[in-house]
Amino acid sequence: MAKAIGIDYGKKRVGIAITDSLQMIASALTTIDTPNIFTFLKDLIEKEEIDCFVVGEPKNLDGSSTDSTEMTEKFVEKLSKKHPQIPIERIDERFTSKIAKQSILDAGIKKMKRRDKSLIDKVSAAIILQSYLDAK
Repeated sequence: MAKAIGIDYGKKRVGIAITDSLQMIASALTTIDTPNIFTFLKDLIEKEEIDCFVVGEPKNLDGSSTDSTEMTEKFVEKLSKKHPQIPIERIDERFTSKIAKQSILDAGIKKMKRRDKSLIDKVSAAIILQSYLDAK
């Protein structure tokens, strides 16, 4: 079975997560600078069999659009044009950064390492991807 990729898209960085081949467990993979995301995904698709992208959908608490919503929608449009053979799922990403911060804290990560925002981004991508897997 092919793997799924979780994406926490941001203005500066993009958190990336990947599933195992059975699509049971999501694992944080890396964080990429936003301008390099399409090159990274192209390389990843060449190395791994990918059958789905799962992109976090930014929303306010009331479900309305955020400042990041339009930017993320443009990314999804471009992603679907570059890789039309791979379906894109959208998952509500409300609270993922907060959950990621708490998970990192609970894991006992040292304070200096916790300041690394890229760690939060890739853990958020894993949470987005695991939410998708749990809902399947």
